[in-house]
Amino acid sequence: MSVRIQYAYLKQQTWLYRRNYPSELQSVIGQALKQSLKTGDARLAKARAAEVNAKYEEIVTKARAGVVMAKPEPVRVAVPVFAPVIVIGRVTVSELAKQYLNRRSNELSSGGFKSVKFSVGLFISAYGSKPIGAITREDTLAFTRRLAELGKDVGRSFSNRGASLDRLIALSGPQKNGAATQKRTFNQVSHFMDWAVYEGQLAANPFKTVRVETKVQKYHYEALTDDEVTLLLAACKPRYADHMAFCLLSGMRAGEAAGLVRDDLIWKENLGWFVWIRPNDVRSLKTEAAHRFIPLHSHLAERLKRLPSEGRLFPNLRVNVVTKRFSDLRAEVGIDRKGVVFHSTRKWFVTQCERAGIPEHFTAAIVGHQSARSENRMTYGIYSAGISDEQKREIVEKVALPWPR
Repeated sequence: MSVRIQYAYLKQQTWLYRRNYPSELQSVIGQALKQSLKTGDARLAKARAAEVNAKYEEIVTKARAGVVMAKPEPVRVAVPVFAPVIVIGRVTVSELAKQYLNRRSNELSSGGFKSVKFSVGLFISAYGSKPIGAITREDTLAFTRRLAELGKDVGRSFSNRGASLDRLIALSGPQKNGAATQKRTFNQVSHFMDWAVYEGQLAANPFKTVRVETKVQKYHYEALTDDEVTLLLAACKPRYADHMAFCLLSGMRAGEAAGLVRDDLIWKENLGWFVWIRPNDVRSLKTEAAHRFIPLHSHLAERLKRLPSEGRLFPNLRVNVVTKRFSDLRAEVGIDRKGVVFHSTRKWFVTQCERAGIPEHFTAAIVGHQSARSENRMTYGIYSAGISDEQKREIVEKVALPWPR
């Protein structure tokens, strides 16, 4: 789902702000307040847009009172006040990539940054010593074609950490990376080059003239069956079983459940415990729709008693740990059905709701999806206040684990 920020729009991976002044004031203070928010991150852009909005209101208020303010200062970013003169294209790819990665490390989650660092690292290993302005279309075309030679999962091995593109290709087996992985790597490096253009270090991004030829095939997750749920929970160690049960009985994503802290649990008197899915110090949210209150299933309330009474409910549990453990567990119990991944726990919950006759838009409110029940879903979302806590409780309690509690 695309992110919308009032009075801001995304252009070449950077958010820009524009808001027209009232027509009666334009002859005095100009047509509009315009400036770059200097970030490609939607959450950061939203916060900066709010700051500029406040400045806009101040300018308009004072203009109406006859006081004309000076043009507002640009959004504060971590750059020197007096930047040196930039000679386009002379900085090496390696030097510029280091600056880029330092900045992205503050904007992305640990998992997202790890992916970006790996992709840009491949590009550095191939062209790090070249001046950024010397990168040609032929270079980007060659790099893109070499991405198709990388073996599946070759970059995930700890022993291969920091290996060059050439080295990883040499270690690659017959199974190659899929089109989606190639495209993600390509786009992440292209974003780096876009940033170089924005910073005035490059005249144009040569990746714009190249594309990944392989077509991306849609990958469909499968819902777990009741028998598979029984096998997995029975074979799970307690802390993994508790985390999996939270996802099975609430539809939470792996990261949403792994990032829960005690402060996210809200007691609502006769309605019992609710979980506030929101950004916290442990994790961010995938979409705006993911921000929600959901009731804690009565079975989970029992499990809650043996979880930590403060701080994180699942200490040291990260999404990568959860998914790797699930892969091992799946092999251990003999589940080899294609499309069965940890996300299948979420699909199991949605399937149970559907079989219980729960309307799609009710289930969407629980799992943090935008309902696709009608073409007018956006209008519906504006006029409806959503389902009540009592309805949410009733929905969640209709789902039950298919194994002895």
